[in-house]
Amino acid sequence: QVQLVESGGGLVQAGGSLRLSCAASGSIIHLNGMGWYRQIPGKQRELVALITNGGSTNYKDSVKGRFTISRDDAKNTVYLQMNSLKPEDTAVYYCNKRQFGIDFWGQGTQVTVSS
Repeated sequence: QVQLVESGGGLVQAGGSLRLSCAASGSIIHLNGMGWYRQIPGKQRELVALITNGGSTNYKDSVKGRFTISRDDAKNTVYLQMNSLKPEDTAVYYCNKRQFGIDFWGQGTQVTVSS
């Protein structure tokens, strides 16, 4: 089992910044394949940023240039730095790890961007 715990969400004004953290524990092999998703009520969860299995990064088009996913292998932690936040970034953000074909999720952290 892999346990994921997110932190760092909150309320911020448009144009502001937040940094989300996802601390992984348990039977995690490595941080490749970890990503951040977000979901608003009534809509499907969508991928925001990903560290691929090869270690590269991918981003949703609408966050490119504003969000950065990074990792600290010593702390088994993945971060999502979010700059120039917009009201449309408001959502619950979830950390995800896919390992051996199984998806593990954190509990989610609310990000609210006011206009």
